Amino acid sequence: MRVLVVMHQDEPVETLMFGLDVYGHQAKCVSSGAEALHHQAAADVILLGARLPDMDGYEVCRKIRTTSNIPIIMVGADGAEFDRVLGLRLGADDYVVKPYSMRELSARIEAVARRALSDPYKGSSVRKVGALRIDQRQRLVSVHAVEIQLTRKEFELLTFLASEPGKVFSRADIMREVWERNDADDTRTLGVHISWLRRKLANPGLIQTVRGVGFRLVP
Repeated sequence: MRVLVVMHQDEPVETLMFGLDVYGHQAKCVSSGAEALHHQAAADVILLGARLPDMDGYEVCRKIRTTSNIPIIMVGADGAEFDRVLGLRLGADDYVVKPYSMRELSARIEAVARRALSDPYKGSSVRKVGALRIDQRQRLVSVHAVEIQLTRKEFELLTFLASEPGKVFSRADIMREVWERNDADDTRTLGVHISWLRRKLANPGLIQTVRGVGFRLVP
C-alpha cells in the first residue's frame, strides 16, 4: 500500500515510517500541506496530521476532497470530540488518536483502502426510496431531483440503509459493514454521521431511530 504521511517536520516520524515498512506499506513523508496536495495522486492512502506549517490538516483535507476521494486518515494528538468531528465532517475517512499501535494503524489503512478500491455495486446502480435517488456507480444522491453533496462515509452509510428500506439495522451491523469495525459501542461516530445525513437530506424522519436497536430508512 502506498501511504503518504503528512506530518510537521518537528514530528518524530522515524518510528512511524519504520512501522509502516514493517507492515508492508510503501511510505513517503512530506511536511507541508502544499506538498500533500502535490503528491496525493501518487498515494493509495493519506495519513494526515492536523498541525502543519503552511495550513492545518483540516484545510488540507477539505482541499483534497474537492478533487479526490482518496482515503484519508487524520492523526491527532488528542481525542477531543471537536477535532474528530471536524475531521470527519471535512471528509476524512477515519481519525486516529496518538498514541496508537502500528497493528491498529495498519489495519485501519487496509480497511479504508479496501473500501475505496472495492466495487460492491452489482446489477442496477440506482436505488429509489420515495423522492430519494441514489446512483451508486456515479455516487450521486438527490432528493426531488436536487443533488445532495455527501462525504464518502455519509454516502456509504445511506447506501447501506437503503439496501433494504424499512429494515432495522443494528448499530453493530452498521459499524461492521460501513466502518468495518466491531466496536458497536462507538455510538458517537455513527450518531454524528446520522445527524449529518438527516440535515443534508432535509428530512429528519427519513432515517428513523429505533431505540435500543439501531436505524432504518423509512420507505
